[in-house]
Amino acid sequence: MTLDRITLSSFRNHAETRLDETRQFNLLVGENGAGKTNILEALSLFAPGRGIRRSPLGDMVGQQGAGGFTIGASLFAEPDQEPVRLGTYIDAARPGRRLVRVNSSEASAVSLGEWLAIGWLTPAMDRLFTDSAGARRRFVDRMVLAVDPTHARTASRYEAALRERNRLLSDDVEPDPTWLDGVEAQLSEYGAALAAGRARLISALIQELAGLPEEPFARPALGYAAGGPLHQSELASALRENRRKDRAASRTLIGPHKDELDVRMAGKNVPAASCSTGEQKAMLIAIILAHSELATRGRPNLLLLDEVAAHLDPIRREALFDRLRGSGAQVWLTGTELPPFDNIRQEAAIWRVEHGRTVRL
Repeated sequence: MTLDRITLSSFRNHAETRLDETRQFNLLVGENGAGKTNILEALSLFAPGRGIRRSPLGDMVGQQGAGGFTIGASLFAEPDQEPVRLGTYIDAARPGRRLVRVNSSEASAVSLGEWLAIGWLTPAMDRLFTDSAGARRRFVDRMVLAVDPTHARTASRYEAALRERNRLLSDDVEPDPTWLDGVEAQLSEYGAALAAGRARLISALIQELAGLPEEPFARPALGYAAGGPLHQSELASALRENRRKDRAASRTLIGPHKDELDVRMAGKNVPAASCSTGEQKAMLIAIILAHSELATRGRPNLLLLDEVAAHLDPIRREALFDRLRGSGAQVWLTGTELPPFDNIRQEAAIWRVEHGRTVRL
């Protein structure tokens, strides 16, 4: 798989940027603030969702443009087939909505997941194990989405039903039980599907991680702590029985919006949040690599690694590059200088990024 002929127009600080003749390893080098991560963010928008920064759409629009942006790329999934042209953009006339085109035809953002599985690792994710449970749920959902594009629709429908139930519970007037029955039927249907997707993903990751050596990356032990019953009928019954407590709290207290990802260091049985920052980084990389293996088996896989090499010692860097080399994923990496990438320099496509402009090295 190759994602090539990549174009960015009026996206953040990139007025007009084009990246051609990509390879498995693609390296973006430049000073902080040059626009390297902006390119990764643009690529992350070829997946459903809000990208690696989860920014409002308006923040992505370049000041030099007319109120919109355009990102395009050609996906060469098979050597003998015509490429699939992917595009996502904001129309200045409709600034609040991100639009998608596949081969010049309008498509949904969810449909992008049918063409590409995209994963990423950014410096902000280093706080994952000490962050909120909500941050870890979003992390799991992004991984599920890379192997199951329908997961985004399920999550969206669950959130809509959850908002409606919470609205009814917080009203001054006692909600109509029949109306609650209908909302809870939707909530339990989509909640059970949401939880099942997360549970399958974590189970697959556990199997994948079991085959990894504990060194040089610390092997994490994963667990799925469900926030409520996993089966639809049981979740519906629990929601019905919990109405009084939920109404007192003005919110729904059980369900997959209370799920938690439990991560411990294998061998030591120490919670990840209590491990050193180096051990946390090593475990996070191990999870990302294991997930990349899963994602590559279904569809073309893109892996975006922002400033990852600079924080690894030479042994772990070499091990990381070796794993990536055999992963089958197309990899995009950023860095402020070239020496940390000496092991892949001869096989990588390299661009220097300066003030939103790129020069092929």
